Formats: sequence, C-alpha cells, structure tokens
Amino acid sequence: MARPPGPLLLLLLPLRFLLHLAGAAGRPCGPAGLPRDTVLGRLGANITLTCQDEEPANGSVLWQVEKQGAAGQLAEGNMLLLRQLRYEDSGHYSCSVGSHLLRSLRLLVAEPPETPQVSCYRRSHDKDVLCEWPQQKKPSPGTRAMLWVRRRFVAENATEQRCRYFSKARKFLCRLKVPPGTDDTKSLVVSTCVSNSAGGSAGKDKIITLSSVLRPDPPVNVTVQALEKAPQRLRVNWSYPPSWDPRFYWLRFQVRYRPEPSPTFMEVRPRLLARPLSLASLSPAPCPLLQVDQVMTTWLDIRDAWRGTRHVVQVRAKDEFGHGTWSEWSQEAVGTPWTDPWELTSEMEPFSSQVPTEDGTYGVTLSPRLFEEDDANGAGGSVMESSTHPVASPYAFLVTGGSLLLGIALFVGIVVRYRQMWWTSGQETTKPEGEGQHMLVPLSLPPPTLSDTPLLSHPAPSAPGVLHTTQADYSSSGQ
Repeated sequence: MARPPGPLLLLLLPLRFLLHLAGAAGRPCGPAGLPRDTVLGRLGANITLTCQDEEPANGSVLWQVEKQGAAGQLAEGNMLLLRQLRYEDSGHYSCSVGSHLLRSLRLLVAEPPETPQVSCYRRSHDKDVLCEWPQQKKPSPGTRAMLWVRRRFVAENATEQRCRYFSKARKFLCRLKVPPGTDDTKSLVVSTCVSNSAGGSAGKDKIITLSSVLRPDPPVNVTVQALEKAPQRLRVNWSYPPSWDPRFYWLRFQVRYRPEPSPTFMEVRPRLLARPLSLASLSPAPCPLLQVDQVMTTWLDIRDAWRGTRHVVQVRAKDEFGHGTWSEWSQEAVGTPWTDPWELTSEMEPFSSQVPTEDGTYGVTLSPRLFEEDDANGAGGSVMESSTHPVASPYAFLVTGGSLLLGIALFVGIVVRYRQMWWTSGQETTKPEGEGQHMLVPLSLPPPTLSDTPLLSHPAPSAPGVLHTTQADYSSSGQ
C-alpha cells in the first residue's frame, strides 16, 4: 500500500501546475529551417560561393545570377566573391561549363531580428487591443512576427495572432480580438516572437489587463478664440476623438499652453508692476509643465494669458474613472487674446503693463487717443503713430495725478499755516507806535513851590498836547 504524499509534496504540486501553465504559452522561437542548397549571408558581410571542390580542367566556369525575375552573367572562375551583401543580392546563383550546369545555389541575405519590446494599448472600451514594438532597422525579407495571448493561471490554449510590419512607422503591429463581456480586470499574458532565416528572438512576456492598457486618442478640432474686452483670456474648444463614444463613457481633459516666444511650456504668475516692462524682462524661469485642473467639458477659459501675445495650446484626454494612461497631446492650436482697436502696440519691443482690474484680470493699456495731436494741415484729423515707448495705464495717470495734487495741497496748507504763525508772533513782539498805548496820569503831583505868583490867575492858552492841572482839579480829585 502506497504512502500518502507528505505535506511538502502537497505544496509543490500546485506550484508545478502553475509553472506548467506559465510555460504553456511559450512557443519555439528559432530560425526557420534552411532548405538544401541554400546559403545564408549576413547583411553587409562578404561571402564566397564555390562551384565545385576542384576546378574543372576541360573549360572555364561561368557564373550567372537570377534575381527578381532577371538574369545576368557575373564572372568566370570556380569561386565567386560577393562583397558587402545587400538584401537585393538574394537570388539563385548557378555555375556551368559551356552549356553543362554544374551547380545551383540560393543565396539568402538576412539579419537576425531585433528583440521585441512590446507595448499594448486600447483606444476605448469597445475597441480591440493593439500591441506594437518599434524596429531600429528594416527587418529582413521573410521575417515573421507572431503574438500569443492567454489568460493568466488558466489552463487553455493561447490565441495566436500574426503581426504586420509598417515601413512608414517602422514598427510591428498586432491586433487582439477582445470577446464581448470579457472582464477588464482579469490578467492576460502576452508573448511575442520574431524569426527569419538568420535566427529568432522572443520578447519578454507581458502581463496586462484591459483596463490598464486603456489609452484614448488625443482630442481633435482644438481651437483657440479671443474673448471680447478680455485682454488676458482665451477660450479653448475641442472635440472627442472619433474612436471614443461619449454616450457610454466620458473623458477628462487637461490643457497646457505657453506664449509663443517661449520654447517650452512654462508657468506665468501675474504680478503688480510699478512701471511697464517688456516681455523679455517678464520671462519666467522654466518650471514643470503647467496644466490646468482636469475638466469634463470640451471647453476651457484661460484667464492668465499674456496680452497681445500668440499662445500655443494643446489638450490631452484620459478615461473619466482614471483607468489606463493619458493620451498623446493633441496637435498645436494658436490664438491671441483680444486687443482694443484703439490701442497702439509697440512693434519694436513688446510689453506687458499689468495692473489689477475689477474682474480680477491683469493688464490694462491706455488708449492712444490721449496722445493724439492735430495734423500739420489743420484739417482736424489726428495722426496715430506707433510709439517705441510703452503706453502707460490710465489708472497709473489717475493715481500719479491724484498723488501730485494731494502733495501740492498739503504743501500749500503747510506754507499758509506757518505764514500765519510767523505773522502773529511778529505782531506780539513789535506793535506799531501809539497803538494799544495809553497816557499815564499821575495820582499825585509834587507840591508847587511858593512864589510871588498870585493864586488865582486867568488861564493862558496851552500848547497842544500839554495837559494842565489846576488847583481846583487837584482838590476835587479827593486828595
């Protein structure tokens, strides 16, 4: 009676089964068998064809070649040397003496194929999976590329697909049919093999899911339009790619843009400027790609465009649920923000005079009508010429003028105030003669000296400005 398998053997059996399934998808990938009398020559190498082991003594050997339906005579001799082989040198070579055929050989010029580096993608949920890999050189004639797909960890036969080479794109392309109802999250194993007469090369197995290889085509019909009376805004519109049906699944989009003088996509942060500067002085340092928030609509307003400057805009798309990868960027579209027809734009040096406005945008330029001058003939017209100097903002003029007027008024007020103070202090220190002064009347007079003058006498006329006091007045004063 046989003993039951031990615990270690029970663990190894599932592992061996999985390894068997993993190797089931592999296919022999070697050079195709060469038929008899076929000689293989490598591209760019030299090769010598021999007619017989010993050179015939009864005549000279003549070589002929037949390739691409045309025949020609080459040279004489038992051996034929061909230098720097090309693909066009492939054909049938024969040697003969007179009319007697001695030997016929087939020369095949080929080069071992490159190892495939496969990548797979799916344009939408209802499309087949496309797998491709690039080629550095043109493959040899007769090169065969195959692809096998099977479900991972499932014992079933792999699906075989033949791949085609596209010379313009210089890549092999394979199409995988996806049965309806296939689970997008199930893993698939993709195997590739490229072979020809010179050898074979197998690519590394790739594990994919239908959701992970989802990669939409880039958006189409991208347009850029200016918005009236908005010198720093652009409206970008685009359409879904034809390969994606928006009735069942949506896409999310990203937009990137740059001013045309800039060679790369950069981020521009508007800032308040004290004076007009040129675009050259405002050129920001390169930074990571500027891409706006993801949107589900097919339009977007750019709010920080550079005034009077052409912008390059591109859009890319991704599945609304975030499955797969982003598409390639769309073709470039260009547009210029709206410009006031009355504004004069400098042709010698672009500028960007930016100040904040009510709607949150930046950049208002003064109308050139403020600089109009009467024409030399007096016809009442105006001459409008492009100025090489930046045009200032009306708000800058208002702020500057208001500040100037306020400064003048403050200076005049200070002068008037100090003048009044100086005048008042002068009055207090130096008053005019006679103003504010009074004659001092003595309270008592010295007693008169006794003389022979009579006490009572007729008053004599007094001189003007002299005050005379009589005895009667003195007595009546109460003293």
